[in-house]
Amino acid sequence: MERDQSAALDAQQPVRAFSSAARWLTEQVGHEFRRESGMWQIHYEMLSWLAEAPEGQLGLTRLARRMGISTSRLSHLVDRTREHGWVERVPDPVDRRIVLARLTGAGRAALQAAAPLQLACVRSHFLDRLTPAQVEQLREISDALVGPVDPQDDGGSAESE
Repeated sequence: MERDQSAALDAQQPVRAFSSAARWLTEQVGHEFRRESGMWQIHYEMLSWLAEAPEGQLGLTRLARRMGISTSRLSHLVDRTREHGWVERVPDPVDRRIVLARLTGAGRAALQAAAPLQLACVRSHFLDRLTPAQVEQLREISDALVGPVDPQDDGGSAESE
């Protein structure tokens, strides 16, 4: 029994290390980015996903899946960014039951203004601390854990869910 507990604790060490590193990175980058840009990191991430999508829009479910968050949390984020004029909700022209988040011109401008600050934060807290090989390993590990994030992740159009 003692051996099983020891093995379980040993197995938890890399998980704890990864969880702590991910939280630390999120905290450090998020805090600095917010202080310097006035934008929350998660808003920047959402705007980035939309900017990369065809026509600057994605269904809420697909966008939530790409960001790794619940659709209810994403809905709240869309509402907050709508207050800034960065995103708008529009019905899907193909399936009116689906709501799309669409990047606005103001959102694209805010994203472009914040991009150099975000890159500086990511470099200082992340990229500059790892070798290129380690960055690639981390991407591969992340893909193995949650799957690669592909713009055509489920084979559908950008507008549909």
